[in-house]
Amino acid sequence: MTRFTSEQLTYLHQLRDLTGSVAVVGSMNADYTVTTATLPRPGETVTGGPLTILPGGKSANQAAAAALLGAQSMLFGAVGQDSNADFLLSHLTDASVDVSHVRHAEGPSGTTVITVDGNGENTIVYSAGSNATVTPEYIDSVSDALTEAATLGLCLEAPLETVTHAAQLAHATGRTVLLNDSPFIAELPAALVEATDVLLVNEHEMAQLIDFETPSEGHRNSVNWNDVDWRDIASRLAAKGFDAAIVTLGEAGSVVIDHGHLHRIDPISVPAADTTGAGDSFMGTVLAGLSSGKTLLDSARLASYVAAYSTLSQGAQASYGTAEEIIGYFTTL
Repeated sequence: MTRFTSEQLTYLHQLRDLTGSVAVVGSMNADYTVTTATLPRPGETVTGGPLTILPGGKSANQAAAAALLGAQSMLFGAVGQDSNADFLLSHLTDASVDVSHVRHAEGPSGTTVITVDGNGENTIVYSAGSNATVTPEYIDSVSDALTEAATLGLCLEAPLETVTHAAQLAHATGRTVLLNDSPFIAELPAALVEATDVLLVNEHEMAQLIDFETPSEGHRNSVNWNDVDWRDIASRLAAKGFDAAIVTLGEAGSVVIDHGHLHRIDPISVPAADTTGAGDSFMGTVLAGLSSGKTLLDSARLASYVAAYSTLSQGAQASYGTAEEIIGYFTTL
């Protein structure tokens, strides 16, 4: 467990300042989650605990995390015409996310099937459902509302042409565009890269994007990330068109790359129960921070606490906390 200094705890109170405006375009999913002692290997059957259905979807998670922290958060996307639609929208509304522009499409809503092991690690299978119906034409129809926000969050659980169109629209109107290259795509459209202000990736996505040798699967701590040549990584990311980026390293913290300036953020150690949605809570916090006038570094530092808190309980949105809940948890350790 991390021991926190009085300076760190004072800094954590800045979570109360995240009152900016955030727009997120993308996905809403019903997460079908089961816990097991170990994750199944190919061809293996393992026994799991009770099946739970929780609200998720990378974009919905990001919007919910930002809203719970106090940001004015709007989500743009689509749900289906099944029972999961009302389930997803009601949870977002409870988190104070504005879902007034979400459309209803024919067919099922998006879903994910998640297995979580005894260490809190997970595997996720994504089925797009209604998320695949979020078109560039839909983005045009909500453009006035979308560009009211200071920051735009994007991931790749919506059609790529839609993500690109939304990024271009926001970028052209002076909004800050934060792209999460997940689910990972190695060759992103040039137009999307040009319209992206900040890239957010984990260590595996970063490695694939720039062809960097990373720790073996399941052994992310086998490399001392402090000894990695981060200037080389920053140079390679810049060559890909990303001058500003955050690379999350799981239990090893994160690194902020900001136009040639490098900042290592130490990990926040907590007794993790489930890492599902932790990366999305990190991104939601960065969106809220940037929209509230925080620097990229300060936004990422605050996001480290929020993401750590989210691992304390099961699920994605279900595990997220308000600014007061998160501050309260860390100040009483």
